[in-house]
Amino acid sequence: MRAYPYKRLPGAVSLRVTSVVLKGPGESREPLDTKAFSVVEQVVALGQSERDDWESARLSLSATVSAKATEPDSCWSDVSVVAVLTEKATNTRVAVRLAPEAEGGRQWIGQLDLWRASHLDRAALAVHVVATVDGVRGRVIASSEREKEWIVDLTAESPLRQRELDVVEVGFGSGPEWLRPFREVPWVVDTSGRLPAVHVNTDFEGITDLVGGNGSSVEGLVRDLLLAQMCTDVWTAVFHTAIGDLEIEDDGTPLFPHDWRGEVLREMLPDVVPSRPVEEALREVHRRRTGASGWTDLQPRIHFAAARRAEVPKALSTTIRGLDRLHQENDA
Repeated sequence: MRAYPYKRLPGAVSLRVTSVVLKGPGESREPLDTKAFSVVEQVVALGQSERDDWESARLSLSATVSAKATEPDSCWSDVSVVAVLTEKATNTRVAVRLAPEAEGGRQWIGQLDLWRASHLDRAALAVHVVATVDGVRGRVIASSEREKEWIVDLTAESPLRQRELDVVEVGFGSGPEWLRPFREVPWVVDTSGRLPAVHVNTDFEGITDLVGGNGSSVEGLVRDLLLAQMCTDVWTAVFHTAIGDLEIEDDGTPLFPHDWRGEVLREMLPDVVPSRPVEEALREVHRRRTGASGWTDLQPRIHFAAARRAEVPKALSTTIRGLDRLHQENDA
């Protein structure tokens, strides 16, 4: 918990995107379908637009702030509610001041324009309440929680907070040159692109039908176990990619990447280096990876973190129970 040398506004601050309008060349405008932004997930998926020539997006916003913010006898004055859009990948920051919907009310509304050329991947949208406190202007007296910030994704087609993994089915023997040396394996994880991708080898006999089919009960159990193993490989690969490509400050402090690599590290580090803040865990893993010793000792923890997120224990337990049940039915 952070401590502040001034009084803060009690109560939660929340933000909601109520509509999105895309602007194309000239004066053409297109309202984005409501299914492209989710209040539950708090994500706007701009990649769902049917037009690819949009230049800017106008987001209509509604913030809920405690009514105490504007009470006459409060210890602050000059209260403003500001929505801020930030994207670390491009170091872009856009701020817009919201206006009270009614005098003394809790709702503040406004619009924020996002220019496509200024962004690359995902931007975070938060709201802050700013006021003059004890004669000092511009103090933040309340903010939306980090976990409740909205995400504006320029390329996603579905408003999901967790990114969807790209699965590509291709014959390794006749596919891209870089896949041909791997023709004997059922899949390969590629982490070189904007998002990780799993290339499934259609030349591997039966793999396509098993992964995507609706076969017998036994096939279903094997499929779930196979997918869990595939996900374990994915989590392991993306962790090693993320930890191996860190930006380092002048004093040697590693920084979290701004894209999916940062998300992966924040997700897995609590299991790789337990009982430590993620920033300290990142420094410890980086020290071991680049140092003379300790990196090998971390491999079981990395595998544990990957298997846990792939739900391997659950898949294996379900398979064992399912096979036992089938044996009992056959014996009967």
